[in-house]
Amino acid sequence: MAKKRKDFKDLYKWQVKDLYKNDKEALKEIEWLNKEIDKLDKYKNHILDNSNNLLELLKLDEEIDKRLERVYIYGHINNDADTLDTVYQELFGKVRNIYSKYLSTSSYIVPELLKSDYKTIEKYIKENKDLKKYERSLKHIFRNKEHILSSEVENVLSNYVNLMNAPEDIIGALQDSDFKFDDILVDGKKAELNESNYSIYLRSNNRDVRKQAFKSIFKTYENFKTTIATILKSEVDKNVVNARLRKFNNSLESSLFSDEIDVSVYHNLIDTIHKNLKSLYKYWDLKKELLHLDEMHLYDTYAPLTNEDNKKYTFEEAKELVLKSVAVLGKTYVEDINKAFTEGWIDSCNNEGKRGGAYCTACYLAHPYVLLSYEGLLNDVSTLIHELGHAMHYYYAIKNQDYQDYNYSIFVAEVASQVNEILLVRYLLDHSENNDDKIRLIDDLLQKYKASIFRQTMFAEFELYIHEYSEQGNILTSKNMCDKYYELNKLYFGDNVYIDEEIKYEWERIPHFYMNFYVYQYATAFAASIYLANKIYEGDTEVRDNYLEFLKLGCTKNPIDSLKVAGVDMTKSDVYDYAINYMDELIKEYSELTRK
Repeated sequence: MAKKRKDFKDLYKWQVKDLYKNDKEALKEIEWLNKEIDKLDKYKNHILDNSNNLLELLKLDEEIDKRLERVYIYGHINNDADTLDTVYQELFGKVRNIYSKYLSTSSYIVPELLKSDYKTIEKYIKENKDLKKYERSLKHIFRNKEHILSSEVENVLSNYVNLMNAPEDIIGALQDSDFKFDDILVDGKKAELNESNYSIYLRSNNRDVRKQAFKSIFKTYENFKTTIATILKSEVDKNVVNARLRKFNNSLESSLFSDEIDVSVYHNLIDTIHKNLKSLYKYWDLKKELLHLDEMHLYDTYAPLTNEDNKKYTFEEAKELVLKSVAVLGKTYVEDINKAFTEGWIDSCNNEGKRGGAYCTACYLAHPYVLLSYEGLLNDVSTLIHELGHAMHYYYAIKNQDYQDYNYSIFVAEVASQVNEILLVRYLLDHSENNDDKIRLIDDLLQKYKASIFRQTMFAEFELYIHEYSEQGNILTSKNMCDKYYELNKLYFGDNVYIDEEIKYEWERIPHFYMNFYVYQYATAFAASIYLANKIYEGDTEVRDNYLEFLKLGCTKNPIDSLKVAGVDMTKSDVYDYAINYMDELIKEYSELTRK
């Protein structure tokens, strides 16, 4: 039975008092916000009367936004630390209500600004130098000019935010509450199968357990194919309509526009990975041989080659491993990441009621916060160093940028976290004397290649297909989705892996298809991270220094240019070629180690 939160030492809990001394202070902040948000109405129809009005509004909006972020983080992380605590359920509910009020009240600002020409803004910046700090934000707003609707329409749309999220909410409720999978037999006993333990059974040494889990989970999804196709079709329809309303050429362009990513980056990823699929085929051929299989099925691709690593690391040992792994980033980075352990950034308690998974969030008026449920396995250490990569990215951006410029783009969000993970793997490989440990580490990294580059690119290609198919006036059905998904699996796994019929239903269980062209960024980030981590680990001080500068940028540059500061150009194929070449080296080493 999980321990109560109160039974854990404060050492393993995050320091929420860095946000507010107590709940009473947080509630007072909500009251303050409620009054300050009303003051935004004063500037309606008067934002551009003069430069002082514009400055006053931007300062007020910044202060509200900054403090709203702080109280949101306070409610959010306290609620996640113990979802059974009704005090924080209520407090977080109040925070979300005030956030909705802010969105609704401020919805007139952008449309009203865009009634003018940017020349007016340039004139006001020359008149009033205090406006200079908002220049990037204002340019970004005017970049959207042709895609912003009237203030009345924008206000209506802001009130429909929850309805817009309905497809994602519905599929989440269906999967979390209503799905029941057939039990499977493990060691002769019935075992419950669910979404949480499915991946565990897929990695079983027992091939029959893998097969049972695979067939059971997709048998249920087959029964729901029409319902889920309707839900996903609603998500696609929403994106297509939104793109048309906002005068974009298509859904892909609409989604990538806010991050200033050209659609060519998306297509370049898919085209380049297609050219490099032979490396993935090589991995499957080797794994098939090492598993002594006459025929390799999809459920065999996750199978381990060694016994599971059950070695446990105390949290203190995990800390030491993190600090040693990132030492190649320099003394200052090590000192700064150590603050996460000593200044209450991390909540590692595995207590009853705690939200599952792991994440890092940040508050400009405090510091980053990391959540995980630490159990001591190497995977937990990997999760810890991953989330601390996010934390350091936030920390350096907070230290070096104004509030409106600190929050970096989603496109670069996974780079710092995965650089840290790869540095951990490189460190462990260099300091391990055990052959099985090395095999496990390399296989884990190869599986990450499969999951982050190849699988996510396949997802990206499927997501592009369902949107383009709909935009061409076709009707999405479970049949054409299943057929396309099966066809993509045949392409990405190759001729030497048997493509089980059941895989055609896998698209039904992918939550990221409700996140509007999000998945491709896992692939771009992983390729960039492989390049950066390897160069840094191998002692390239120029790449290291450029990478540290990249961490400070926030959103002051668009994501493509930000990564160019680090030395990576995602508009070209070079970074993918480097990553795949390193994969080939890993496969060669993997083959040599497994034959010893």
